[in-house]
Amino acid sequence: MSTAFQIRPIRPEDNAAMAAIIRAVMPEFGADGPGFAIHDAEVDTMCEAYAAPRRSYFVVERDGRVIGGAGIAPLDGGEADVCELRKMYFLPEARGIGAGTAMMQCCLDAARKHGFARCYLETLTGMDQAQALYLRSGFRPLDTPMGGTGHFSCDRFFLREL
Repeated sequence: MSTAFQIRPIRPEDNAAMAAIIRAVMPEFGADGPGFAIHDAEVDTMCEAYAAPRRSYFVVERDGRVIGGAGIAPLDGGEADVCELRKMYFLPEARGIGAGTAMMQCCLDAARKHGFARCYLETLTGMDQAQALYLRSGFRPLDTPMGGTGHFSCDRFFLREL
């Protein structure tokens, strides 16, 4: 199995794979109870959900198989110039090969193209590799959440100027 990967926009045929990844990764970090993204309606129809204006979702593919994804969308209940990095989940085999850094750059570039000035994200204690990536990518921790994502179980919040 190669470590080479590609990042591309999500396609309808990727929906089932991304839903399975989200449902596999979130419980790994204890993020499967109420107030987590695993319960969002868009999980089963990611391609369609991110086809709306000012939204983009990308997948990481290796050896013809989707192994992760991430996207950006306007922050629900937030200011018009703020987007949210959403649904960034990678299978274990996608970790440590540079896919997270490449995906982050892809999402931030898309956010700029959509006219956003800031990017927000929320995560939780225990997702240490993800938080290290966010800090390396220029995000700074916030004390309180922004917007109204409905993810009341998340306890770590970050913001980055674009």
